[in-house]
Amino acid sequence: MDISVDLTLSPLQDDYEIHVINFIKELRNSKFTVLENPLSTQIYGEYDELMPFLTAQIHKSFEEQKICVLTMKIVKTDRSDYEPHF
Repeated sequence: MDISVDLTLSPLQDDYEIHVINFIKELRNSKFTVLENPLSTQIYGEYDELMPFLTAQIHKSFEEQKICVLTMKIVKTDRSDYEPHF
């Protein structure tokens, strides 16, 4: 099944920017579709492939930080081609 995942990484430390940049670069270097906006990053793919990838990337990012919050929303469909109709 295809999913859409919205991620917001919020390191709670002074050097937060580099951790966010590194996390997004890892997502960009994957085989999955990645879209970004100023508030979050979205990644799209097949559930059984995407979730293990995300688990590994989140673990790696958490290992490099003292305190961090990750907000994640998952939608059961591929919304990568969504365009507003208003």
